[in-house]
Amino acid sequence: MRAYLLVMAVAAVVTFLTTSPVRGVAVRLRALSPVRDRDVHSTPVPRLGGVAILAGFAAALGLASTVPFLAGTFGEGLSGPVGILLAGLVITVVGVVDDLVGLDALTKLVGQALAGVVMATFGVQLLVVPLGPGGIALLSGWVLTVLTVLVVVVTVNAVNFVDGLDGLAAGIVAIAGTAFFAYSYLLSVQASPDDLSSTASLVTAAMVGACLGFLPHNLHPARIFMGDSGALLLGLLLAASTISLTGSVDPAVLTFGDLAPAFMPLLLPFAALVVPVADVALAVVRRTAAGRSPFAPDKQHLHHRMLEIGHGHRAAVGLLHAWVALLAFGVVATAFFPWQEVLVVAAAVLVVVAVLTVVPLLVRRVSRLPVTEDGGIDAPAVTTTPEEPR
Repeated sequence: MRAYLLVMAVAAVVTFLTTSPVRGVAVRLRALSPVRDRDVHSTPVPRLGGVAILAGFAAALGLASTVPFLAGTFGEGLSGPVGILLAGLVITVVGVVDDLVGLDALTKLVGQALAGVVMATFGVQLLVVPLGPGGIALLSGWVLTVLTVLVVVVTVNAVNFVDGLDGLAAGIVAIAGTAFFAYSYLLSVQASPDDLSSTASLVTAAMVGACLGFLPHNLHPARIFMGDSGALLLGLLLAASTISLTGSVDPAVLTFGDLAPAFMPLLLPFAALVVPVADVALAVVRRTAAGRSPFAPDKQHLHHRMLEIGHGHRAAVGLLHAWVALLAFGVVATAFFPWQEVLVVAAAVLVVVAVLTVVPLLVRRVSRLPVTEDGGIDAPAVTTTPEEPR
């Protein structure tokens, strides 16, 4: 555990220290986020924050490669961490170009797919796929690569879509990454307590650290945005974390009898992505139904609706973080604790978060009611029609 905490700390420190220089470069290059109708900031803000996040992530992996406890995850030749780092470099370059000059949706999609292919080439890809009651489908390599790329593209766009408020995307990824790390580490403890090193735990620790190092610069009012360079990178790292977890299950030892318990834990980490993925799905349906392109921007994302309800900027971000944490840790906890106990705790937290979410609506309704001279609420009178005699 101490090795992972060291990796996390290095990623956080390097990201924090490099963000200010990157901000200066962004200002000189005029890489500024313009003020648009759908945005919530009122002045142009520098972006390119993804460059600092990549620097912190790379520094953390570099340190990990020298730590005996973690060096085994790198292996010899092609290795998962190296492949994830190279894929991260590819997608960060795509994001930087988009932050500087702007890219069309198709070009960015090709860049995302290319990053997914790079990652799969280094062995970070889905290994098995559950196929209903029929058991396990051991698919050919190219099919698994396509599925891996699909997971990357969906996750990347989910993070990119939700990056609309200061600190929102970085916080969501940090929370999701922490849940992923807890699941991966506890899974390693149960499966092989003598060898707790894994690519999934290493990547999530470095990713969480990079997010924590970037957040002080990105909290409202943000001094720098992560831009597409950061949103695309964090989406890729989230996808890599999820995909790496599938490598902890050996398809050769699975049988039909243990199919359900084997695959249920593998699906749990996806719970951390419910909020951003739901935002993507709703946006696609909403825009398509209106006859617009699914990639056409609008101001109806979940974070926009939180502001419309009446929440302040920081309150909206905090509540969305709370929803992600509830889903992520609640579902992951069911893999290690009795579901009845988890359900009770999750239900209590759910009530609290739900009430906090709708409080502005309730306050608004009460404030609209007329007030009497004695300070009471003058509710509108209910008129009734007298009953006609029979």
